[in-house]
Amino acid sequence: MGHLFTSEAVTAGHPDKLADTISDSVLDAFLEQDAHARVAVETFVTNGLCIVGGEVRSEAVVDYATIARDAMKRIGYGDERAGYPADDVGVVVTVGRQSAEIAQGVDRGDPAKQGAGDQGLMFGYACRDTDVLMPLPIHLSHVLVRGLTALRENGTLDYLLPDGKTQVTVEYGDDGRPARLDTVVVSTQHAKDIDQARIEADVREHLFPLLPGALLDERTRLLVNPTGSFHVGGPKGDTGLTGRKIIVDTYGGWAPHGGGAFSGKDPSKVDRSATYMARYVAKNIVAAGLVDACEVQLAYAIGVAEPVSVRVTGETWSGEGVPNAVLERAVAKVFDLTPYGIIKQLDLLRPIYADTASQGHFGREGLPWEATDKVDALKAEVAAATGA
Repeated sequence: MGHLFTSEAVTAGHPDKLADTISDSVLDAFLEQDAHARVAVETFVTNGLCIVGGEVRSEAVVDYATIARDAMKRIGYGDERAGYPADDVGVVVTVGRQSAEIAQGVDRGDPAKQGAGDQGLMFGYACRDTDVLMPLPIHLSHVLVRGLTALRENGTLDYLLPDGKTQVTVEYGDDGRPARLDTVVVSTQHAKDIDQARIEADVREHLFPLLPGALLDERTRLLVNPTGSFHVGGPKGDTGLTGRKIIVDTYGGWAPHGGGAFSGKDPSKVDRSATYMARYVAKNIVAAGLVDACEVQLAYAIGVAEPVSVRVTGETWSGEGVPNAVLERAVAKVFDLTPYGIIKQLDLLRPIYADTASQGHFGREGLPWEATDKVDALKAEVAAATGA
């Protein structure tokens, strides 16, 4: 039986995403000086104030206030119309040194024996809804966010301001595949003197063409700024906090999310690195044509290198796919799931994280966990196991 499914995305100027970006910008600043820095930093933003707190173990020296204000300006808060002028925001820093008890469990002299930086469970997912192997609702929500951001940054719609949200509801058919777009919502912050009619007309003209026309019909609802106006936004309109948009960061609710957020954490924290690895595993399995959709769960204990559990669940929309037990054995042979193996395979000790903080961590080409370079190895292992 058919069903509806909805996902949302937010722009980099959303208060929570601004906080994520500041936290990841701090992480990148440490990694630029010290690839092995241990960083766990969170940010809180509100009207006129930014608080950066957390724990760090590194000899690198960074200017937290400058990093925070530079991130605000990159996102668009150099524009006074947005109500959060970066140069006037007070930045409070309360960052301590990471606990030695964590260090003794993670760092073991030999990097290959590095333990997980925390306990927890992580999920990865991939499916054939889209070319980038992401569920369609979250993929289209991010497409609209990227389009909205581009319209602001390139000056096409110069009245747009940094804060905004999108939401897409997809109707799925009896076969479990996308059948049509039911509802699309775009809420965008704007300059005070712009009327609703113009905003709606411009968004329909410039943004909605990014949607797949084949899935639009006369019943599709296209809603723009449903409240009628949105000129008070960003931290002036609402507080923001690191790690509060974890469903936006991953699969839009289509697949489970583990216990932790990503931003502000160095890759020794498996909340981040192992979730990236789980996506990498799931995407390669689907890209190899072994199943049409795949969910991977990993779990770790703090200070222990090997995962305490690995679960692979495949789904095939027609015909028979590869059994889960075969997939799990193939994954064990093809992928090194220790923290050291993950960091080495995905080359994670680099300042690449600020760019991941908005527009989703998955389904974006160029990120190392989006590569499909294990397809042949997985096919070979499955063929050997099944005699195919």
